[in-house]
Amino acid sequence: MTAKPPTATTLTGRHIRLEPLGRHHLADLWAAVGSDPEVWRWTMDLPPASEEELGRILDTRIAGAERGDSVWFAAVDLATGTAVGITGYHDINPVDESVEIGGTLYARSVWRTAVNTEAKLLLLTHAFEDLGTGRVYWKTDALNERSRNAILRLGAQFEGVLRRHRLRPTGTWRDSAYFSMLADEWPPAKARLTDRLARG
Repeated sequence: MTAKPPTATTLTGRHIRLEPLGRHHLADLWAAVGSDPEVWRWTMDLPPASEEELGRILDTRIAGAERGDSVWFAAVDLATGTAVGITGYHDINPVDESVEIGGTLYARSVWRTAVNTEAKLLLLTHAFEDLGTGRVYWKTDALNERSRNAILRLGAQFEGVLRRHRLRPTGTWRDSAYFSMLADEWPPAKARLTDRLARG
């Protein structure tokens, strides 16, 4: 069996809408994440110094989506209609029925709110239930405790650390912590995430 590859689509929840990332999101995203060093701290990009630089980062992601390498979404707050972050699918492998969720950036104003929980609920539901994915995985800098804990709260399993995995833009080497969720682990994880959102 082969999973369907994710494509540009819109996924809507109670708090946010994930819609295909475009240049028209630039102004919102500059206001949301800008050059905030804490937002960009664990990414493989240096904080953009200007809206124009952020635009070039978006262009790289949009080009990857056009090639079919990834699918990028802007996370739009339904209450305000503004984009507050970015997330996406990467390393798309329909034959092996696997996909990575990552590249996530959110405005600090929505940290510890329903935004990330609902975004992951939407992405996981789409991957497992619509696309027939068998394995969803995440990777993060092994030093990024906040991200590691957030991934574990989704119900993902820690798989291990890939040492000296990527060269950071600062010139240092990053170890990457890997996590995954399998299709048969999704139903109980979905129930927990849905309950968490209902409780606010």
